[in-house]
Amino acid sequence: MELIGSTLTATYARPKSSHFLPAISTMASSYRNPQAALAMNPSASLWRTNSYYKSNSTIPSPSIKRENLDLVRAKTVLYPSNRSALSTRYTPDDWYKSNHNNYRESESSRKSAERLRKDTIRLMQDKEQLTRRTQENTSKNIGERLNDIVFWKSELSHEIDNMVTEIAALNEVKRRLERALAETEGPLQVSQECLYHREKRMSIDLVHDDVEKDLIKEVEVIKSCQERMRRHLDRAIAQLASNRAAQHELERDVSDKLTAQRIDQRCHHLRNTSDGIGYYRGIDRLDPSISLPDSWSKFTDDNILHSQSERAASHKLRDEIEILLNTTSNEMWNQFNNVNVAFTNRISETADAKNSLQTHLAKTLQEIFQTEMLIESIKKALRDKESPLKVAQTRLEERTRRPNVELCRDNPHHRLVSEVREIEDTIRKLQERLMEAENTLQTLVKTKVSLEHDLSVKANSLFLDQEKCMSMRKSFPSMPRLVGYT
Repeated sequence: MELIGSTLTATYARPKSSHFLPAISTMASSYRNPQAALAMNPSASLWRTNSYYKSNSTIPSPSIKRENLDLVRAKTVLYPSNRSALSTRYTPDDWYKSNHNNYRESESSRKSAERLRKDTIRLMQDKEQLTRRTQENTSKNIGERLNDIVFWKSELSHEIDNMVTEIAALNEVKRRLERALAETEGPLQVSQECLYHREKRMSIDLVHDDVEKDLIKEVEVIKSCQERMRRHLDRAIAQLASNRAAQHELERDVSDKLTAQRIDQRCHHLRNTSDGIGYYRGIDRLDPSISLPDSWSKFTDDNILHSQSERAASHKLRDEIEILLNTTSNEMWNQFNNVNVAFTNRISETADAKNSLQTHLAKTLQEIFQTEMLIESIKKALRDKESPLKVAQTRLEERTRRPNVELCRDNPHHRLVSEVREIEDTIRKLQERLMEAENTLQTLVKTKVSLEHDLSVKANSLFLDQEKCMSMRKSFPSMPRLVGYT
């Protein structure tokens, strides 16, 4: 007998496999019951004689092969007594190789399944931890957001309280200003009546003397005080409207913060076991937001800053009103007393005015000198900046000649560009200061000319009062002479 390969019947009647024999479990059962193995696997190995294979010189069709297979199964009975007369399809080595192949495939399959199981378990654990960490981070972020909302809400509430206090204080100052404005009508009427009565003077007594000047000045002072009071009253009304508008913005922002706080608190308290949670498909692709964290905090910060600026303006206005009330009362009282007291020493006043003008003129001349020195210093500083600027620009120009890849925008290049810009900015600022100093010098020169002119006027007045008028008064006749006793 000779070993012949597998028939065509075995190739299409069984599944494709890299092994010669069926699975171990099938082989084991076939050991115990050869008939059972044959019945379970029709494509199993069959014992055929050489005459069977030799008689089939041509390849039969699938239907003929199937009929021959059934005939062989029906007629061939595998008994141990006639096994020596049969020819085997496989050798023992093939049988052992098949077993080892099955063992290796089993181990490989088990290892692959074990690796897949472990990887899947690890993946599920990692994703579970990732989901939990992500949810914890989200809850933490919502908590931090709640802290931010609470912080800004407290800042807004504090600012609202301050604004309410400021509005009440400004209202009180406004009422005082209205009463003070009403009280100025009496002194104004008194000053005007005094002027009307002085118009009854006749002849040489109808002179524009210091008393009349002071009366006219008193009327001007009172009217000026009334005008300033009305102007500050209008400013107070406008400031109150601005304060209330800022308060309204703060209250609206606080209301929005309260709503957002309630929503975020509800979101912060949501858990996987909470009621009311559900799927909202596509909600992650919907972005109805109209602000970012920076713009959100900047909006509230701008509201607070706007309120603070309004409060600062209101506080400044209250201080100005307080100063105005004190100033106008002092001005009106001082001018009222000046009208009641006639100027008896005109020469002394003129001399004092001349001395004040001389003092101011000396200070002005000193300031002119210092300003001129400052201008020279600025010009020298500008000249000193020319060389460093030339050095930096020359370095930049020289470095442009570096060949090929050496023409690198390195740190020295950035530093040189920064140096040029710094020096140019310094020169620009020094030139601006030089222009300011020159303008200041021109103003001081004009002031000096004005002071010198006033000094000449005062000197002429003193000459007229002391030399002309007083000398003439020395020759005023005495009473006996006026009476005609001498």
